[in-house]
Amino acid sequence: MPKLPVVGYRRLVKFLEKLGFRLDHTTGSHFIFYNHTTKRRAVVPRHQRDLLKGTLMGILREAGISRKEFEDLFR
Repeated sequence: MPKLPVVGYRRLVKFLEKLGFRLDHTTGSHFIFYNHTTKRRAVVPRHQRDLLKGTLMGILREAGISRKEFEDLFR
């Protein structure tokens, strides 16, 4: 399986917005996105460094996006 791309929070936010997620609110240094169609949410940490692989996979799982779908849509 190919490696996940290195992603910062800004690129991930743009990706989620393309999939229909909208910013619901912020809590501290985290953005909480919500998709009204799928009734799912995604919490994205707003940190300066790139997201760790485990964190990225957790966000994708929470948003209901498979790894394959992410790789296909992100590139």
